[in-house]
Amino acid sequence: METDFNELELRVLFEISQTMGQALNLHQALVRVLETLAGFLATQRAVILLKDPDTGHLLPAASRGLGAEAPGEQAWLSEDLAGLVWRTAQPFVVAAGSREPRFLDQIDGRRLDKRQLAVMGTPILLGNSPLGVLGVDRLFGEEVPLNEDLGFLGNIAALLAQIISLNLQVRAREEFWQQENLTLKAELTEKSQHLFIVGQSPAILEVRQAVKKVAPSRAAVLLTGESGSGKTLIGRVIHELSSRARYPFLKINCASLPENLLESELFGFEKDAFPGASKAKPGRLEEADGGSIFLEEVEALSTGLQARLWRFLQAREFERLGGTRTRKVDVRLMAATTVDLAEAVAAGSFPEDLYSLLSAFSIRGPALRERREDIPLLLNHFLDQVSEEYSRRFYFNHKTLEALTEYRWPGNVREMENLVERVCLMVEGSEIDLKDLPSYLTPAGKKAEAEDQSFLSRLKEMEKREIVAALERNHWIQSQAAVDLGLTLRQIGYRVKQFGLDRLIKEQRGQGRSG
Repeated sequence: METDFNELELRVLFEISQTMGQALNLHQALVRVLETLAGFLATQRAVILLKDPDTGHLLPAASRGLGAEAPGEQAWLSEDLAGLVWRTAQPFVVAAGSREPRFLDQIDGRRLDKRQLAVMGTPILLGNSPLGVLGVDRLFGEEVPLNEDLGFLGNIAALLAQIISLNLQVRAREEFWQQENLTLKAELTEKSQHLFIVGQSPAILEVRQAVKKVAPSRAAVLLTGESGSGKTLIGRVIHELSSRARYPFLKINCASLPENLLESELFGFEKDAFPGASKAKPGRLEEADGGSIFLEEVEALSTGLQARLWRFLQAREFERLGGTRTRKVDVRLMAATTVDLAEAVAAGSFPEDLYSLLSAFSIRGPALRERREDIPLLLNHFLDQVSEEYSRRFYFNHKTLEALTEYRWPGNVREMENLVERVCLMVEGSEIDLKDLPSYLTPAGKKAEAEDQSFLSRLKEMEKREIVAALERNHWIQSQAAVDLGLTLRQIGYRVKQFGLDRLIKEQRGQGRSG
């Protein structure tokens, strides 16, 4: 009898060891182990619980004989019992009707009637690290002592640990190669002409490092910096270097549309949601499912849209305009702004909870004046692009390149790109000389430019005084001041932010209430 029993053990262990080849599909491998137990031994019910890496909870990974409606069958193997085994790393035995586990060192396995056995099991350990719990009703028949069942169950758990460990190693290797592929993709993208963050200055090297770090993640990204500093390009590169690259990258300018149009553009609308809505239309969020949404001038969002966007970022769900059905999409959100949102939060003009979600990861696009060493590289880069597009070779002579390098570029990279294309279209030959540049870039034009800037500053100061006067006349209520000046609420709101009047309005209205 003993020889037959050993041969049976060896057969079972051999069958389970053959499951190693299926470790890539862990669920399938674990199911096969439980089928082996049921096929060769007296096992009728069995379950394997594994630790969930995200929550840390023990969850059913495979079961047999428990019914599809309750894979874990908590009445049979309770959560408390499994958790206790997990913490103590000790085998367990529970008799039918018992509410408390009786561990091996507290019982005499030779005297326990196996007909009264409810559940027995053991922790699945890799070294000293617990991976999960294996529970069964029994292994051998009633004629075999319980200690034999528990000893053999430990051997099975050891094989399970090896299968799970192999699966973890394969998954880790897959993640490693996925990261390597993203790194290689980043290097190839940086060599392409279409998505190239040009420059070798410390400021641009810092941007590149931040892009490589955040691109593989799911985090929302807030891109800050002056107008024309390359925020859209940075967002596009982040998208292209992520696993979302094969899905859409859609842009929306939050300041270019009225509130109701912006809401329907972003979230979509149902039929008859408003006059003229003859049929339903999905919004940009649905169109970008799997990809990325890029919100330009996010500071221009109305209070209502700020709340809707916060809810979407929290739950990844929304309803179309005029609809009640909740929709879920997988979209990465990137937002760009030229204002300091932290100051806007402090002034009460932008919600702190939305700012916290948008700025999970922030990247600042440096102004050209902060990376002057990149200016010649950028100029030649844009020249190369125009030369390829028009099949003509252009170049700056020394004096022209010197003048362009000394220019302060208030419009940053966007201004430079537009200027290079315009000059190339107007020049007769291949060489671009000082005389081919706009007058404000020549030595004679610099004095006139300074005078123009002084005049513009005076105009802005006059406009600011008019806005403040209208607000004061209307008890610091923006909507009433807007009517007074013939502006829309969004227009006056933009000027209030532009001139930094939020704090003044808040203080004045506070004094009015206290008075």
